[in-house]
Amino acid sequence: MLIRILFAILVTATSFTLPAHAQKREVPYWATINTEELNMRVGPSREYRIDWVYKRKGLPIKVVRVVDGWRLIEDSEGTTGWVSQGLLSAKRGALVIGEGLAAMREKPADNSKLKWNAEPGVVGVLGTCSAGWCEFDVGGREGWVAQDRLWGAGKP
Repeated sequence: MLIRILFAILVTATSFTLPAHAQKREVPYWATINTEELNMRVGPSREYRIDWVYKRKGLPIKVVRVVDGWRLIEDSEGTTGWVSQGLLSAKRGALVIGEGLAAMREKPADNSKLKWNAEPGVVGVLGTCSAGWCEFDVGGREGWVAQDRLWGAGKP
């Protein structure tokens, strides 16, 4: 019984310290949209008007400023605005950018076997990046993509 009580106290204490730690994250940093619909506002409060509505869960964004429970974000096109922090995820994602199809290869090399092609605008889960290549998962289709074809990879 004592072990269960101590465990409950530990879990409760951890749940209060995690959000505080997330507040201390250094900007800029990458995040993803964690909801089916995200309102971007012109200021850091619900009192400000909605400037843009994102309807793409998993879309990568760059957090450039933190004010209380609000984040000033920038998208791949350079559009900026404020969103509620609770609607963002620390999970890394990426967006295929550039002209033409982006090759998803079996290994991180230009001469590796082609597994898939991804069109510009495709969103996926970002894995590890190394030597100019990133692991990229689009709905279970996994491969290595050149890092310069992915917005959301590299330094924010």
